[in-house]
Amino acid sequence: MSLSALGSLLLASVLLVGSTTASAAAASDPSLFPRRTSSSESSAQQACTHLQSALGPIASATGNAALYNFTVHNAWNLQNTLYQPTCIVFPRAAADVQTAMRAIYTAGSHYAVQAGSHSGMQGWNTIQDGVLISFSQMQNVSYDASRDSITFEPGIHWGNATAQLAQYGVAPVGGRVGDVGTGLLLGGGVSFLSPSYGFAADNFISVDVVLVDGRLVTATATNQYADLFRALKGGANRFGIVTRYEVRAAHVGTPEETPFYGGLVLYNATESANVALVKAVAKYVKEVTDPNASMVTTLTTAIVNGLPQQYTWSFLMYNGSSLPPSIFGDFLAIPALDSQIGALTWTRVLPVGDEPSPGAATNSLRGFTQHFGGSALHGDEELFLNAYTRYKNFTETFMSAESAPSSGLNLTTLWFTPVLASQIEQGRLNGGNSMLSGSQTTPYAMAMLAEQFNAGLQEIPASVQDGMDLWLEQVPRSEGLPIFVNECDAKQNAFASYGEYEFLKATYMKYDPGRYNVEHQQGPMGL
Repeated sequence: MSLSALGSLLLASVLLVGSTTASAAAASDPSLFPRRTSSSESSAQQACTHLQSALGPIASATGNAALYNFTVHNAWNLQNTLYQPTCIVFPRAAADVQTAMRAIYTAGSHYAVQAGSHSGMQGWNTIQDGVLISFSQMQNVSYDASRDSITFEPGIHWGNATAQLAQYGVAPVGGRVGDVGTGLLLGGGVSFLSPSYGFAADNFISVDVVLVDGRLVTATATNQYADLFRALKGGANRFGIVTRYEVRAAHVGTPEETPFYGGLVLYNATESANVALVKAVAKYVKEVTDPNASMVTTLTTAIVNGLPQQYTWSFLMYNGSSLPPSIFGDFLAIPALDSQIGALTWTRVLPVGDEPSPGAATNSLRGFTQHFGGSALHGDEELFLNAYTRYKNFTETFMSAESAPSSGLNLTTLWFTPVLASQIEQGRLNGGNSMLSGSQTTPYAMAMLAEQFNAGLQEIPASVQDGMDLWLEQVPRSEGLPIFVNECDAKQNAFASYGEYEFLKATYMKYDPGRYNVEHQQGPMGL
């Protein structure tokens, strides 16, 4: 049953499910997810009982179980489908979130928030023995031409936002995959529009935030909550629950217009071609200053019929009528197996609905255990070659025909996402963010090692985790650069790498002096 069909069954906003719904996997192996104490279970039950009374029952037992199960099993990372919340709240307005947060806070319950449910981090968007707040019923989006701004609720995905705003020729500076949700913004967020507009979060105009004690505040760059506003630009889920975003509109053209040029280039993944590509990325990061240019490059190894296969590609894009050779010549000179270069509408760059995006390798695949780990590199060619060599060592160790069956890996990808000087400068012009210090001007690239495991594999083998940890150790971030919290390993202290770390810590203590959030919700460490 679709989410919209299930939504029509609801008479109110709370779904209460008792402990008898625990999955067979959970019952047989509690180590699959963090178990809470009986005290925390009792606190969650207290909060849920209050919420059922305050927000009302659902339509029927059938709808109750179906919506609960859909929400639990809709998480992108398979590991996050193993958790069993004590109850799930489906708010329809900020007031419902306030009610939920007050009940959670008063009861001392653990909790989690789920927007697009696309997090790769285990436990960051779900909860065992606690209250889950799901924004699946809050997906409104609108464009105000007089303010040239877009307002949306946290449950919308970028593909759906693209579809609804296409008629106006505008889009939010959001994700690069249509299936991703608004949680991306709170981690900073990168877009194919970022060289011109900055990080996605740099485009905030105002945000409505429910604090841990249930208060609702509106934060802007100039009001009394200006510090909270800045902290939310990279502070992830640690500072409160955002119930409304107003952001600057990016003018990207209607579906009939083609202001962009570029597309996907699939390379012949020989060693020489891979090395040439990695060098091209390093040169691009170091030398390109044109804010109209955008790209992402990945090197992927996949298990196909039991054997490792390499797939190497770049998505190249320019806001103009061609790809300037001075910017993209090195990429276009590498032998290609296939090239899909041409004029682009924005709805082709970020397709509407669930269509695959040309700039995303796996797009919206759900039902697999996923893992991320991130670094950040200055434009030194040797740093990029080292990241590639270490990636190659990792894949040769765990994805050979002999080792893949025991490692459980079916896909590994090394991503390079440039952060140009123009992106950094645009963020500064928009008031700055918590990730970069005001003195940061040097361009860099986000480097991410991403893994996907075989269907049904719920726990990452220890040896593979050790191998992923080794890659992070061997590919350290360049001094002064922030790790992208949306793409980090849960053990990485991304906040400590921020240029505004001291500001972030002080702001957190101001708005959550009892440290309720970090003690009752999983998420980034460091606060």
